[in-house]
Amino acid sequence: MRAVSDVGSGAELPAQLRDRLGAILGAQGLVADAGTRYGESWGGAFTAPPSLVARPGSTAEVAATVAACAEAGVAMVPQGGNTGLAGGAQPTRPGCVIISLERMRAVRALDPVNDTITVEAGMTLAEVQARAAEVDRLFPLSLASEGSCQIGGNLSTNAGGTQCLRYGNARAMALGLEVVLPDGQIWEGLRGLRKDATGYDLKQLFIGAEGTLGIITAAVLRLLPRPRDAATAFVAVPDPAAALRLLDRARRHLGESLTGFEVMRRECLDWVLVALPGTASPFAERHPWYVLIEATGQGAPGTLAGLMAEALAAALEEEIVSDATLAASEAQRRRLWALREGQAEAQKAAGFGIKHDVSVPVSAVPTFLARADAALAAALPGIRPFAFGHLGDGNIHYNPLGPAGASAAEVAALRPGANRIVHDIVADLGGSISAEHGLGQLRTEEVRRYKSPVEQAMMAALKRSFDPKGLMNPGTIVPA
Repeated sequence: MRAVSDVGSGAELPAQLRDRLGAILGAQGLVADAGTRYGESWGGAFTAPPSLVARPGSTAEVAATVAACAEAGVAMVPQGGNTGLAGGAQPTRPGCVIISLERMRAVRALDPVNDTITVEAGMTLAEVQARAAEVDRLFPLSLASEGSCQIGGNLSTNAGGTQCLRYGNARAMALGLEVVLPDGQIWEGLRGLRKDATGYDLKQLFIGAEGTLGIITAAVLRLLPRPRDAATAFVAVPDPAAALRLLDRARRHLGESLTGFEVMRRECLDWVLVALPGTASPFAERHPWYVLIEATGQGAPGTLAGLMAEALAAALEEEIVSDATLAASEAQRRRLWALREGQAEAQKAAGFGIKHDVSVPVSAVPTFLARADAALAAALPGIRPFAFGHLGDGNIHYNPLGPAGASAAEVAALRPGANRIVHDIVADLGGSISAEHGLGQLRTEEVRRYKSPVEQAMMAALKRSFDPKGLMNPGTIVPA
């Protein structure tokens, strides 16, 4: 990492602004060579033009940085752990200042009686989980990138993850926020209240806004009791319709303890076994579809395993399930979860693909999969199926692979047509083209096809109200 005085990649910025930011932040708070750490998204799909990176260490420094940029008319791009998949943390034009929250990692308050933790935005999700565990509490948001993603980014994209079925997404876990507005003012909204009927719930405007209305600098988060019991099963089913029937049976037997219900195609499991040496299928035979089910609760250990076994036995008797295995230890549970969490590595091993993070009503998931499979096969011969995701909340990562041996450029040429086919089906079923990844640069223009003029006008009005100069993460959510 080089200080701003050592390099000239921020030369397109006014010299007076660079000097002012240097005075505010000091040498350790400025980076002029963004490089891949800041200037390239995870996976390399989005690369930023050379930018100055500001690394404030406090809310006051964030506010001063934002005020300086606003006065100079320079655009700003808030950035957390830079693990996003939609390019929302990379500039869309030259001359932007990336504002990284990575130095703001403090726990400001931990109140187990109120079941809340107040943290700064740069704390990683795994760190929040660990601090909650220290007081025998659970922070249930769980993502594959939890070791590096930051809580500010999780809130800014309204992250979901594998436990959304039971606990909801990031929006459901935030009670209060502290936000620096686009002119440098600070909104002090760090209230740990479950009830507050004093007007608009302003925090909800910033959750999911991807830094376009302001920069989240701290949050009051809900905590829950830590589970004492868990049951995890890996199940083979003939098709998505059977998986949906199994979800109904699992709800009947497990009730509110049902925490995760993940689905994947046979091809997804096949490629995990290739990509991750040491993994193994629980079954001797290959099956068309698989489901990972998990339940957690406060009862005596083993209680949920009995209920899970009852649910699976009923499903086997009704021929909903082809085969099933129930984890008998924590080690077995981890091995089963590795088959689900290894999907990113599986896709890399399988070849170039076209990714879709979509949601439809849970009841419409089998219809969506059948329609999308058929439409893509007809329009793009040779395309290979690859789909997995959170069946319990209707969020499917529908990521078909290009024809065998196709180059990155050849698959890229197929992407616009595939997106149109998939997203038109999603829209027809009343779904969303971005369930948990955000719009970023990837979908901001495309979403205009699927949001009504009224919705677009309301979003644009909000953007103008908070950010009349259009300097806060321009080109994200609301087209520049």
